[in-house]
Amino acid sequence: QVQLVESGGGWVQAGGSLRVSCAVSGSTLYYAVAWFRQAPGKEREGVSCFSLGDGRTFYGDSVKGRFTISRDTSRNTVYLQMNSLKPEDTAIYYCAISHNWYGDSSWHRPLLYDYWGQGTQVTVSS
Repeated sequence: QVQLVESGGGWVQAGGSLRVSCAVSGSTLYYAVAWFRQAPGKEREGVSCFSLGDGRTFYGDSVKGRFTISRDTSRNTVYLQMNSLKPEDTAIYYCAISHNWYGDSSWHRPLLYDYWGQGTQVTVSS
């Protein structure tokens, strides 16, 4: 069965960097992999997406220019490199995959994703 396991979260000072990873197993038949985050008391927010069909990437407005999504050679692991971190980046970061591509304007919709990881905590202090 499909499993997604995030890792690499932790604590970092503002301005620092972290790279979180998402290991995918049980299926390679997915068209999109994305990172979401959720802070206490707030809704789940789309952070970034990698379109497997054409290799395009998408980013939420709040992280553009600071975060980079990528995948490894085997396409079994997806990374999110986070630079110039800010306290408002503090959240639990989740990865998710979708078996379909619904269009460029839909990548940030959580309900369109089929499988989710358990999340990894990222804390950024001032």
